[in-house]
Amino acid sequence: DPNEDTEWNDILRDFGILPPKEKPKDEIEEMFLYLQKEAEGKMNPEELEEAEDDFDEADRKAIEVYRQQRLQEWKCLQRRQKYGELREICGEQYVKEVTNAPEDVWVIIHLYRSSIPMCLLVNEHLSLLARKFPEVKFLKAIVNSCIQNYHDRCLPTILVYKTGEIKGRFIGVAECGGIYLKVEELEWKLAEVGAIETDLEENPKKDIMNMMTLSVRNISAHEDTNTKSSDVMKPDIT
Repeated sequence: DPNEDTEWNDILRDFGILPPKEKPKDEIEEMFLYLQKEAEGKMNPEELEEAEDDFDEADRKAIEVYRQQRLQEWKCLQRRQKYGELREICGEQYVKEVTNAPEDVWVIIHLYRSSIPMCLLVNEHLSLLARKFPEVKFLKAIVNSCIQNYHDRCLPTILVYKTGEIKGRFIGVAECGGIYLKVEELEWKLAEVGAIETDLEENPKKDIMNMMTLSVRNISAHEDTNTKSSDVMKPDIT
């Protein structure tokens, strides 16, 4: 049996008289199960390194390719999922957390007062967006801890930073989207200034804006019609 594991067969293989011993089917399946498991992210690099001893040089090269690929994907994922929550800070942390944030990180900070309902709504929406976009740093801070004597009419205030500079600002109820603000509308606003990469295809408020425009036009047309009718009914005074 050329596949029999004997010293004589090993000598014949060394001289090229016998072909290399074939891997048993179950061993090959085991190798590909390892590769599949690792490719799916179910095996970490340390586990894979321990398993390499069971494979030959060709197997190790194939595994190394998969491992490096998965390692890079894992590192990228770790960088992207660094945040993932709306975190509270105080004024003393502002420079460190916002102005001096890493240059490749977008920072969105909400200055709020808990007694203002619109501020609470914005915090709810930002919490959802923080989970959806974990690569972005979402922060909130009670306005008095950062700015003294800040007017309530300027709240909510949302500031968007990148490389220590303000890239976008939404000050007051109207600029933030109104009292009926939806999370998708806020997402779109933040995407417009470049802070997040949204999967929304168009402005969620587009339909509402179109309806408002159409309503205004209808009212104007109705008024014009009434005016013309009134002109027709006016007596001809000479």
